[in-house]
Parts: sequence; structure tokens; C-alpha cells
Amino acid sequence: MSQFQLTFFFVISPTVVLLLCRKFQPLNKLGAVIICYGIGIALGNSDLLVDGSFSLQEKIAEISVALAMPLLLFSLDIKKWVTHAGPALISMGLATFSVVVVTTLAFFSIQGRVPNDWHLVGMAVGVYTGGTPNVAAIKSALQVDTTTFLVFHTYDTLISALYIVFFLTVAQKVFNRFLPKYNWAKKADGADGIAPVHSEEIDSYAGMLEKKTMFGLAKAMLLSLAIGVLAVGIGEMVPEAVAASVIVISLTSLGIGFSFVPAVRDIKKTFQLGMYYILIFCIVVGSMANVRKLMAPNYPVLFFIVTVIFGSVLLHALLCRLAKIDTDTFLITSTAAICSPPFVPAVAGALKNKEVLLSGITTGIIGYAVGNYLGISLAHAVNRLF
Repeated sequence: MSQFQLTFFFVISPTVVLLLCRKFQPLNKLGAVIICYGIGIALGNSDLLVDGSFSLQEKIAEISVALAMPLLLFSLDIKKWVTHAGPALISMGLATFSVVVVTTLAFFSIQGRVPNDWHLVGMAVGVYTGGTPNVAAIKSALQVDTTTFLVFHTYDTLISALYIVFFLTVAQKVFNRFLPKYNWAKKADGADGIAPVHSEEIDSYAGMLEKKTMFGLAKAMLLSLAIGVLAVGIGEMVPEAVAASVIVISLTSLGIGFSFVPAVRDIKKTFQLGMYYILIFCIVVGSMANVRKLMAPNYPVLFFIVTVIFGSVLLHALLCRLAKIDTDTFLITSTAAICSPPFVPAVAGALKNKEVLLSGITTGIIGYAVGNYLGISLAHAVNRLF
């Protein structure tokens, strides 16, 4: 495969994946992110890649994340969310606090047993307060080894699948035993009404090719590109050791800053376009993995991830009991934090409570915004202190 063919494959493959997910329900349940990783791994361990492909793969991965981050954040309406969030905001704060505390404690179980153990701390905090976009950005910011990233993501996918099955089945009944039940009468007055990205579902890519939508997305792309150039310029002004982290934080900050501009915030489908670039990232990173290195079980990493996911959920539940947060709000914000917004509609459906859908999606997007700051900061903190 020539470099042109490889680039074309990376760029167009997510379109094919999304179309297949839309047509076949089993693929849709598996998820576009996982399928893209699988395609990448299959490509990377085939004979299709030629010598010299690795540098191209690295460049595409870095560019896709740089373009994705502002696009994912443009659609935030932080003022409205903070004004009306209520219990959802408190619960998301408690979820984030729980992830930070448990991850810090779990770090000592892998300290000295895993190369660059502090990298796992950053990725864990990023992915369990936001999602794949955060861990992708943190991989770049901390310059995480690709194999380490794939090992982490493989175990994360496995354990997160168990988590989501529990939340889709019996979690509501279990947590209703010691958390207040959702108060329908109180919510009926709209006090918890929150505006998400738009009224559309967060994983809806339909309509992106309409002329009016494409015109808006073109403007958003130019702005995202300008932000990327500015962020790189800022990164060149600081020492090389922290340049990557500064670039990612600059991308996040500028993306949030432009979300306060109504003309930018109201552009439709910017979040979906950002996720498209993340899917490109997933295929590229998967293609950089060596499957043989993934075959040997890495028990310290597995134990670390199990501890962080289920330990933080339990701590979050205990804190919600103290704060008198209801079960449905707890479950939907936990889903938004641990598994990211695309999983929120499924859990809201299992809860038979669409009223919490907006809270879950919006808190998850806020998680995208704060995940980079927390992940990068905590990773550097444990590296210096321990």
C-alpha cells in the first residue's frame, strides 16, 4: 500500500463502518470505535503496510486528534448547563472526584511493575471522566507507547463491557435499595431541563452531507485547523518535555473558549465530525499495534483497570447517597463518565427514563472538556511525587 492509498484508507474507512453500523444492528451494538480498532489491528498485522509507514501513521494520528478536540467542544453550552444542571452537575463532580481518588490509590498496585506506570494514570483518568477522545489526546500529550496504549484499551474495552451490561440489566434495582428513587413529580416542572449538543442524538451522523450542514462544518473545520496551528505555536514556546501536554491543553481551552460564541456553538454536527476524526485515530493506532505483544496477559494492568472502574463506581455511589442523589441520575452520570456519551441513550432506555438523557449527554461532554486537564495533571503529579 502506497502512502496515498494508506491515507485514503484511513480517511474513508470510518464512513464505511458508520454505514454498516447503521444497517446492521449487531455491529451498531458492538460500536464504531471497537470496529475501527479491529480494522486497524487487522491492517497492521497484515502484509499490506510497507516500510516507512510508521511515520505517516504517527502524523495522521496526531493530526486527527488535534482536529477532533475543538470540534468536540464547540457545541457546549456551559452557561446554560451550569444554570440548570442541578443534581446532574453534583453527581458528575462526585464521579470525577471518585475516579481521581481511586486511580491515585490504584497506581500503587502497578508502581514499578509496569513501564511508565504514570502513563496509565493519565489515560485512566482521561477515559473514565470523558472517553476515547480524552485517552487519544492524552496518549499524544504524554507520548504513550502504542503497544501500552493498545494493551490498556483492550482491557478497558473488556471490563467496560461488563460494566455496561450490569447497568443495562439489574443496576437500577440494586442501587434503588440504598439511593433515592427518581422523583418524577419534581422533574416534571422542567427544573432539570438541560440543552445538549443539539436536540439530536449524539451518535447521529445523518444529514451531515446536506448542503447547509456541510457549509457550517466547513467553517468549523477551518476554525479547528486555525486552533490547531495556534496550539502548536504555543507548544513551540515552552520546553520540549512539556510541549505535547501544552498543545493538548491549548486545544481543549481554545475549543471551550469558542463554545461561548453562539455562531460557533450553533453549528450543527460539529460533535459528530469530531468523533469521525477520533474514528480515524482508532484505525491508525490499531494499525500500529503488534498483536504478538498483546497476547501475553498483563495482570497488573488488568487489575489496575478493574480497580479503577468498579472502585470508582462504588465510591461514587456512596457519595451520591450522602448527597441524596437519585438512582437514575447516578447511573446516567456514571455511564457518561466511565463509558462516554454514546452509551447514555442505551442506559436511559434501559432505565425507561428519557428525562435523564439530556443530563447524561451533557455531563459526558463536560467530561470531555475536563478529562484532558485532569488526566495530564494527575499523571505528571504521580510521576514527580512517587
